[in-house]
Formats: sequence, structure tokens, C-alpha cells
Amino acid sequence: MTRGPAVRTRIALLSAVCVALAVGATATAAYFFFDRELHRQLDVGLTREANRIQLEIKAGRSGGTGVSDCEWIATPACSQIVRADQPAPDPGSPANLPVTAETREVAAGRLDRTFSDAVVRGHPLRLLAAPLGEGRALQVGVRADGVEQSLSRIRMILLGAGVAGILLAAVLGYFVARAGLRPLTAIARTSKRIAETRDPGVRIEARGNDEIAQLARTFNAMLAALEESLTAQRRLVADASHELRTPLTSLRSDIDLLALSGPLEPEKQDRILKRIHRQFAGMTQLVADLIELARGDEPDTEPEDVRLDVLAKRAVADAAGHWPSVRFRTELEPAVVEGNPETLRSAVANLLDNAAKFGEAGDTVSVELRDGVLTVRDEGPGIAAEELPKIFDRFYRGPSARSRPGSGLGLAIVAKTARAHDARISVDSPPGGGTAISIAFPDAETPEQAIS
Repeated sequence: MTRGPAVRTRIALLSAVCVALAVGATATAAYFFFDRELHRQLDVGLTREANRIQLEIKAGRSGGTGVSDCEWIATPACSQIVRADQPAPDPGSPANLPVTAETREVAAGRLDRTFSDAVVRGHPLRLLAAPLGEGRALQVGVRADGVEQSLSRIRMILLGAGVAGILLAAVLGYFVARAGLRPLTAIARTSKRIAETRDPGVRIEARGNDEIAQLARTFNAMLAALEESLTAQRRLVADASHELRTPLTSLRSDIDLLALSGPLEPEKQDRILKRIHRQFAGMTQLVADLIELARGDEPDTEPEDVRLDVLAKRAVADAAGHWPSVRFRTELEPAVVEGNPETLRSAVANLLDNAAKFGEAGDTVSVELRDGVLTVRDEGPGIAAEELPKIFDRFYRGPSARSRPGSGLGLAIVAKTARAHDARISVDSPPGGGTAISIAFPDAETPEQAIS
């Protein structure tokens, strides 16, 4: 038996057990209710009969005997008068009701009316003993086999209805489980297919708004995220191999030139060594950027309070040393954000490098931090409108950037850092020219607010 039918069978059995418990409890309660009600009606009839006979005795219409025929096969009821001191009647007499000690106690006036059960000649009886006074008691009996027969029929009806209900619940539970578990079966089949083919591109059809449909949609969302992640991973590997191939080829050529050529002039050798050094530095930065991107969108350390203005000031000082021909102007308000200081520093440094490399000697890069929004503006040629949707893609370099240094990963790292810190990034083209890139931190606070 496969797992799906096994689950459906268990659900059907569970449904049957639950219905059996419910039906059993209901049938038991109903049976006791009918039993009590039928016996109550029997006792009411006995009481009425005893009252009638007592009135006849007092009126003298029954000859003072109060005795009726007790032939139980033909007569459903009979009565007799019992004295407290009389001997026990012959139980074999058809006109005699069984007299107990309680009946004599009623005749003696020491007990009130009492009900009891007995069997005479195979017939179940319900007896009532009522006091008559003067040391006598009226004993009335009525056959109770009608009640027993009714209770027997009720037991059979309740048993048949219970068994039918249990079987129906088991069958319906099986088919309901089969229909309800169909999406789960599809999820299991899809999971097995993905495990075998390594292809997360399949989807599960989800209908309705119940919990299983929501599970199917969640599973589809997980598959979409997995597919996107795998696609990004493959693209990163392909792009990285492409970007590394060119500098590696150039580096090997320069090293071969040094190794195979004869003694070189000092100036030429120095020029080649400087070129090798630049290529190693570029590759080191490229590898560092690739590692940064490969970490994903979440910070790899516990978040902490970071003084964004202090971090930006230090990044500007480092950029000024790296780009001596560019002027940096800062206007930084104190601000505290929660995040990873290393990734934030890398993002700000990439913004500054990106702004500086597109400027000319003597241009100014403005760095502003106000109301939790960090803005870096350059005076370069700007970004064409058709390039704006692509500038944060990995390894993207527009026509104006291909002649400048860089790997095309800087702005991708900035976008990744913004996502990891729940910040919003935007690009504007100011009226005076150039490009302004802003990162808005919605949870930024002043140092006083952060302390409080």
C-alpha cells in the first residue's frame, strides 16, 4: 500500500472511530431516556389503577376484596389486598402476587407506597404496594413485557442506525480524505520530481482558499524563490568566470613577457610590474566584491547601532585619499541606524568610488545625510534614461562606464546592502547635471533617540 492510500485509510478509520464514539454516547443517552420514560409511564398507570381500586373499596363497590383476576397469560394486570399479619400466599396460585417484606411493611403503615419488580410464570411484572389502613395494603401488578419489548426494539434500532452511521462515516471519510489530500499528493510528487531532476521550475495548481490551497501557494512561492536563487547563482558564476578571464589572460601575458624576454629596460620593466600590480589589485577587489554578493541579502553578523554620519565621514576620507583629483563636500547630520557596519561601509565606499570615477579632475562629489537619507551626488555626465533600470544589475556597465575602471559590481553591492537593511534606494538626475543616488533608512534615529 502506498503512503497516500495509507493516509486516507487512517483518516477514514479515525472518522469512523469519532462517529462511533459520538453515536455510542448518543445511543446510550437515548436508550436510558426511553427506559426511564417507559417505566415512568408504567408507574403512572399503576398509580392510577391503585387509586381507582382504593376508591371502589372505600365506596364498597368491590365487595371490600380489591382482588382481580391474575391469570397473566390473558390479563395484563391484577390486584390483591395484603394484611400485615397474614401468612405468605401460595406463589403457585394464579391469583397471587408475590408478597415481600416491604409489602407487609406498607400494610403495617411503616412504609409509604413502594414500587418493585418481579417475575411470575415467566412474565415480568411491575408491582405497586399502597397502604389501605387497618393493617392492610393494596398490591397492584401489571405486566411489563410490553416495556421490555419496546426497549428491545429501541436497542435494535439504535444499534442498526449506529452501525450504518459508522460505515457511512468511514466511506465518506475515505473519499473526503482522498479529495482533500490530492494537493498534498501533488506536492509530494513535485518534491520527488525536483529531487530527481534538480529543476525547480514546476508549479502546483492551487484552487480555493483553504489551508491546503494556501500550502500549495506557499510551496509555489518557495519554488519560485529557489528557482530565482539558482538562476542568480548560475548567472553569478557565469559572469564571474567571464570577468575573471580577461584580467587573468592579461596578467599571464605580462608574466610571460617578463619570463620569456631577455633583460628589459628598467623603465619598461617597471611599467610592466606596475601594470601587473594594478591587475592584481583589480582582481583582488573583484574577488572581494564577488564574495560580498555571494553572501546573500541578509547581514552575516548580528545587527548593531551604527553612527551613519561617522561611518560616512570616514569613507569620505578614504575616498579622498584614493581620488586626490576630486573634491568631496560633506553635510552630515548625526544619525544612528541598526545594521552591519562592514556592509554599510562597503556600500558607502562603492557609492563614493562610483561618483568619483565618473567625474573629471577638479569636480566635486557632494555627500549629504539628512533625515536618515544618505545622498551622494557627482558632476559627471549622468545616466541615460534607458540605463536606469539596469545600473544595479551585477556586472552591468553602460557605454559611458566601459572606458573607466571597475567591474560593474559596486552598485549591485549598494542595492544588496539597501535590501538587507530595509532601506530604499533611488537615482535622480539633478537639474545641474550629474547623478544623485540616495539611500533612505526608514528606521534612522538621532543619537539622543537611540540612547533613550
